[in-house]
Amino acid sequence: MTRKSRILGVGMYLPERSVPNTELEQIKSMETSDEWIQQRTGIQARHYVSTETGTDMAYHASKAAIERANLTADDIDFIIFATLSPDHYFPGNGCFLQDQLFGDRPVGALDVRNQCSGFLYSLTLADSLVKSGQYNTVLVVGAEVHSRGLDYTKKGRDVTVIFGDGAGAAIVGLAPDGHQGMLGHGLHSEGKYASALWLEYPNNAYDFFITHENLDAGLHYPKMQGRLVFKHATRRMVEVSNEVLTKTGKTVDDIDVVLFHQANLRINQMTASMLKVPEEKVVNTIQWTGNTTAATIPICMCEAVRQGKLKENDLVLLCGFGAGFTWGASLLYW
Repeated sequence: MTRKSRILGVGMYLPERSVPNTELEQIKSMETSDEWIQQRTGIQARHYVSTETGTDMAYHASKAAIERANLTADDIDFIIFATLSPDHYFPGNGCFLQDQLFGDRPVGALDVRNQCSGFLYSLTLADSLVKSGQYNTVLVVGAEVHSRGLDYTKKGRDVTVIFGDGAGAAIVGLAPDGHQGMLGHGLHSEGKYASALWLEYPNNAYDFFITHENLDAGLHYPKMQGRLVFKHATRRMVEVSNEVLTKTGKTVDDIDVVLFHQANLRINQMTASMLKVPEEKVVNTIQWTGNTTAATIPICMCEAVRQGKLKENDLVLLCGFGAGFTWGASLLYW
């Protein structure tokens, strides 16, 4: 019998501290305003950690996902942890999460570094691991701590206003008989645009990991060519969405719910318009979470469930684009 996988449960965690645009207005060095931020991004607020680590947030999101899947931690066979903001340069967050969740029980853990596309890459891998019979139940988690590594000046403003902290998790397991599960995925990268959205330092590509001059120049902060990213994001998200629809024999009209990566509300609105997806089928959270990178899509899943927009056997399109450039899409039955 052919094995199929599905998402069994989802969970999320946002730090208690909500930071509205009006709070960023008070940072004189940023020279920004609520109006300026909302016009360009659609974001009204985001969450920042206090003492939490990315692993701490992932732990809470994972516990919620496990509970909603009606499972226990003992049922999890493998961890895939997507993040661009690991707690340490090494080892990866997956090992720290294994310790928090399972203690003395060894569980395989893989870290994925595909930034805003990280959850989609991880979900694709989890689907393959379950379908192949390698594992029965895989925890896929995305978690980010951006707030500790942003440039709170006018120079870094365009990036800083976008990002927030948070975690989301999904349990991928065997689909029951009669459930169609995950239908297909599409994943892509185009490295020639890497420097259009990247964190240059610290690195091991140059002679020095980082120097005082690099720090003084702010090269340890993320940089983005906003217009270029916007242009590529909308085009590639439309392309890969159509790719998975064609691959699975579905059409836009068949889709019940669309969950885009939450990078910019304007990107999502334009992509939906280009795909001819009705507004009522799209769930966005960026207005109050900001861009939580690898965590945005599972957070969106949780919000869609909370709103009653995700129901059993709904056909769901997931799609995202980010640094690398990387992009992807998945089509699945809920």
